[in-house]
Amino acid sequence: MELPVGVLGQVGIFLIRCLLVAFAVTGKGGKNRRRGKGDGEEAKRELEFKEEGQEYAQVVKMLGNGRCECFCFDGVTRLGHIRGKMRKKVWVTAGDIVLVGKRDFQDEKVDILHKYTADEARNLKQYGELPETARINETAVDLAMTTEDGEDDIGIDFDDI
Repeated sequence: MELPVGVLGQVGIFLIRCLLVAFAVTGKGGKNRRRGKGDGEEAKRELEFKEEGQEYAQVVKMLGNGRCECFCFDGVTRLGHIRGKMRKKVWVTAGDIVLVGKRDFQDEKVDILHKYTADEARNLKQYGELPETARINETAVDLAMTTEDGEDDIGIDFDDI
């Protein structure tokens, strides 16, 4: 049994349209498109000061899984947890100055609430919010190499070589 040419043509056109709709590119790209162009201009934001139950800290070492070792400027080293709002949006690295929220029920853990840029950290230091001993933009390696008396001594004397 043969179909008339008109019916076969309509079925063919219908199949071609279905394939075009199924394989049409309607998306606009992935996460790189969402990020946009890197113009390099950062919007000036208002400086956040600590409130009750919060403390300034410096990230000593990244531990993975959104956790890090933080040296709070009250003199205690605590385990910091990057909050969900900041994950994959704000990159926290060793040496960064952050604002942490203390937990009422766990003194050894804190939640990282805000990351300060280097300029904001310098402003906090000028306002007296951070201690004078706070070092801005230093990594965990730099912090580990500093001795108790504040001298950078890694034990190599280049005059003897």
